[in-house]
Amino acid sequence: MIKAVIFDMDGVIINSEPLHKKAYQMMFKEYNLKVSDRLYGSFTGMSTLPICQRLCNKFSIRHSPNLLVKTKRKHFKNLFENGHEFKLIDGVLELIQHYKKNGISLVLASSASMPNINMIFEKFNLNQYFKAKISGANLKASKPHPEIFEKAAKLTGHSKRECLVIEDATNGIIAAKSAGIFCVAFDGGHSKNQDYSKADIVINKFEAIYTEKLKSIKFPS
Repeated sequence: MIKAVIFDMDGVIINSEPLHKKAYQMMFKEYNLKVSDRLYGSFTGMSTLPICQRLCNKFSIRHSPNLLVKTKRKHFKNLFENGHEFKLIDGVLELIQHYKKNGISLVLASSASMPNINMIFEKFNLNQYFKAKISGANLKASKPHPEIFEKAAKLTGHSKRECLVIEDATNGIIAAKSAGIFCVAFDGGHSKNQDYSKADIVINKFEAIYTEKLKSIKFPS
C-alpha cells in the first residue's frame, strides 16, 4: 500500500522549463557557448552545478562551473521576479490535495536549488501540503544518481516499498529506479525527448494515480 508520494518539481508540479531554458540561453550567450538542442535535452532533470561542470569540460571553459551556476541563477531570478508568467501543471494541485486528504505523506525531491524551490512553493502556497523538501543542488551527486530519492524516502517516514515517485525526465526515472522505488513517468508534454521506458507506468493525466486507481496497480512485494 502506498503511504508516501515523492514529487519532482519541474515538469511535474510546475512548467518552469521555458523559464530555465531562457535563463540558460542567456548564460550560454554571455559565455559564447554553442549548445545544441540534443545536448541541452540531456541535461533535463540534472542540477545546475553538474550541468555547468559538463559545459566547462566540453567547451574547455576557463571560468569555474560555480561562476556559470551563479550567472544562470541570476538570470532565472531576474526573469522570475519580472513577470515571467507560468502556472501549475493542469491537475497537479488537485492531485496534491487529494493525497493530502487521504493521509498520503508528500515529499518534494527536485534538482532545483532550494531558493528556487522556495520561490515556487511560496508563489503557489504549496508548503502546507508537503512534509519535507529536498534539493539535489545540496547533494554530492545529481540525478540520475539515486541519492536524492534515497534521502527523500527516509524523509517520508515510510519504507521504499510504501513510496511512489512521480518524474518526467529520463535522469529522474533512472534515479528513482536505482533507489529501488516504484516510479510513475508523467508524460505531460512539457519535457521533450525523454525516455520513459524504465518507468513502472507512464501516465499523461494525474487522475490515473488517484488513490482508488493505485489499488489496481501491481506494486513489488
